Amino acid sequence: MEQRKKKQIAILGSTGSIGTQALEVIGQNPDLYEVYLLTACNWVEALIAQARRFQPEAVVIANEAHYPRLRDALEDLPVKVYAGEEALCQVVESQPIDLVLTAMVGYAGLKPTIHAIRAGKPIALANKETLVVAGELINELTQQYRVPVLPVDSEHSAVFQCLVGEAGNAVEKVILTASGGPFRNCTWEELQTVTRQQALRHPKWNMGDKITIDSATFMNKGFEVIEAKWLFGLRPDQIEVVVHPQVMIHSMVQFEDGSLKAQLGMPDMRMPIQYAFSYPDRVASAYDRIDFTQCTSLTFEPPDTTRFRNLTLAYEAMNRGGNVPCVLNAANEVVVAAFLKDRIGFLAMSDVVEKTMERVDYIRAPRYEDYVATDEVARRIAAELVAAL
Repeated sequence: MEQRKKKQIAILGSTGSIGTQALEVIGQNPDLYEVYLLTACNWVEALIAQARRFQPEAVVIANEAHYPRLRDALEDLPVKVYAGEEALCQVVESQPIDLVLTAMVGYAGLKPTIHAIRAGKPIALANKETLVVAGELINELTQQYRVPVLPVDSEHSAVFQCLVGEAGNAVEKVILTASGGPFRNCTWEELQTVTRQQALRHPKWNMGDKITIDSATFMNKGFEVIEAKWLFGLRPDQIEVVVHPQVMIHSMVQFEDGSLKAQLGMPDMRMPIQYAFSYPDRVASAYDRIDFTQCTSLTFEPPDTTRFRNLTLAYEAMNRGGNVPCVLNAANEVVVAAFLKDRIGFLAMSDVVEKTMERVDYIRAPRYEDYVATDEVARRIAAELVAAL
C-alpha cells in the first residue's frame, strides 16, 4: 500500500491557545501531519521550545527585537530563522506548505492570510478578525485563487459540519450558540465593577486573554456573526445567537423545510482543529466524549443585548458594511488592551467602540489600502477616547 504523504502545516501564531492545541493534534498524529512553519510575535521562549520539539523547516518571530535570541537558540538545528512581518508573509507562500492555520490574534492576521491565499494555500481559519475586517476582500481572493477556507472556531466548524452533504439545500437560518460568559447572571450594577481577573475566568473554554475578554463582553460572538456571514454566504437576518450555558451544542443549521441539524461535542478546541486538518476525513481521537447520563439538561436563552451591547454593535457594523466592521475591530482591540491594563471599565469598552464607529469616515467599497488606513484612524480615535475617560 502506498504510504500517505504527511500534510505540511504552517501555524501562524503557534504559541497562542489555538496554536498550542494544534501542535497537540499534530503530535498525536505524527503519521498524518508535519509542522513546516511556526510563528509567534513576542513569546520567543515558547517558540524556541516548539521549534526544538517539532523541528519545522522555518520559524518566524514577528518582533524583530527577539531575532538574535531565537537565532542563537536554534543554531544547532537545521531550522531557518526569520524575523518581521514581511518575512512571515514571504515564508507562508513556501511551495511545500499544504495548509495554513491562521491562529494569530487580531488584525495582525490579515496580511499574512492574504499572502497565503494568493499563494494558493488552503486556510484553516482561526483568526476571525480576518473576515471581520475584510470579509468581502477575502471572499474575492479565495474565489479568484480557488482557495478553500476551513473554519476552526467551534461554532463555525459546527455549522460547516452540519452543511456537509447538504449542497443545494436552502438554509433558512444559522444559530450560533454562546456560553453566556462569566457574567451571564450579573446585574448592570455588578458589571460596573468587573475586574480584569474576573473577566479572564471563562466558565468553559481555555483561551488567550484577548479572546477571553471578548467572550465576556460578547464581542467575540459579534465577530462570529460577521464571520458567519462571509463563510456561509448569509444575510444578517439569517444569523441568530442563543445562549447555551452547557456548550455541548456548538451551533445549529435550520433548513427551509424546518429541519434542524446540530453539531454536539465536548468543549475541546482540538476537535475542530483536527477536523480542519483532516477534512473531508475524520481521524480517530481519544478526546472526551459526551456522557448523556451526566449531561441531562440542555438549556437555551436569548442574549441580553442591554447589558452586553457589543453584539448589537456587531450587527450594526455588519448591516452598514464597508469599512465599519474594520472600525469595530480596531476600536475593540484598543479597549481590550486598555481593560487588561486596568485603564478602562468593563462597560465603558462598549461606549468607546460605539463612539469610534460614529467618528470614522464611512467607505462603502474599501480596498486593502482603505482597511489599513481605517484601522490606523480608528485606533487613534479609540485611544484618544480611552485617554479622556
